[in-house]
Formats: sequence, C-alpha cells, structure tokens
Amino acid sequence: MSVSDYLEWEAAAEMRHEYVGGVVYAMAGGTRRHAAIATNALGLLYGQLRGKPCRPFGPDMKVRIQYPTHTRFYYPDAMVVCIPGAAQEHFVDHPVVIVEVLSPSTRRTDESEKRDAYFTIPTLRVYVLLEQERVAAVVWRRGEQGFAREVYDGLEAVIALPEIEARLPLAEAYEAVRFA
Repeated sequence: MSVSDYLEWEAAAEMRHEYVGGVVYAMAGGTRRHAAIATNALGLLYGQLRGKPCRPFGPDMKVRIQYPTHTRFYYPDAMVVCIPGAAQEHFVDHPVVIVEVLSPSTRRTDESEKRDAYFTIPTLRVYVLLEQERVAAVVWRRGEQGFAREVYDGLEAVIALPEIEARLPLAEAYEAVRFA
C-alpha cells in the first residue's frame, strides 16, 4: 500500500493501523491499566505544557519516520512536539519526547523495532517506556554520544524532562492503577 493510500484509508478506518514500509498492521486493543497509565502520562504532560511552546499529543496522532527506502507510521501512547505548526493533519514528524506503555504483546516491538525507528528522528530527545505490570520506567535520552539508558523504579521516582521543561512523577503516572 502506498503512503497516500494508507493515509486516506486510515483516516476513515474504525480501528487504528500502523504502517511499516507498505505493510499495514492492525493495532490490538489495550487494557484498562495500559489506558490509565497512558492517560495519566498525557495528562501530566498536558498540564505542565499549557501556555508553553511544546504541545502534547495522545494515542490518536501518528508519528511519521522517513527512511531513504520506505516510510513508517506509528501511534505512540503520548508524544510532545515543540516546533510550531509541525503537526500535519494526521501525523507529526518532529517529536521531542515519545512515551510508550509496555504490554506483553508490544514489548518486543517497543523495545527494538520502534525504538530503533524513533532514534532516527533528529528532533527526538527522550523515549520513555512505562511498564504496565509494575511501577517502573526505562528512559532513553539523547546526549552527545547518542542515546543513553536510564532506569526509574518505584513510586518515589521522578523522570526529569528538562528538554520540555516538565517532569513525570511515577506516583502520578501510576495513580489509580491497581496491580494484582
């Protein structure tokens, strides 16, 4: 499927689909826990970015990754864009922060395929992976030597995001989330 055909088709689709080099993949439904963590993270970012130049987007906005040989579109759980007018009608190209909530069915893709694709985005500074089964996160932050891995664990942990003048306290990201 071509990129233009995908974008036209996806705009009318009832469920979301990711696009990887011409191949379309239906997205599985999430759990209540996944949705709660993603919504909390997006809400925290939204509240802190009001009135600032950066804008958060939720899971209905795609990010486009362009390779020399193909294009990909993914739906992150949350992302932040700081370039005014950078969002197209159905996707963004220039996120600074991307947040994914890990689930058993998406972990491998989020930790490898998507991570590698996201790292090619020149504007990306932070990739946050929030665990779904426990209060923990892995953050990949771009520095002078490339991306470095940071680990956050427990309700006391706070992910500083100076790149967008925000912070993500895990106690608030996991608020009202029950663990069996």
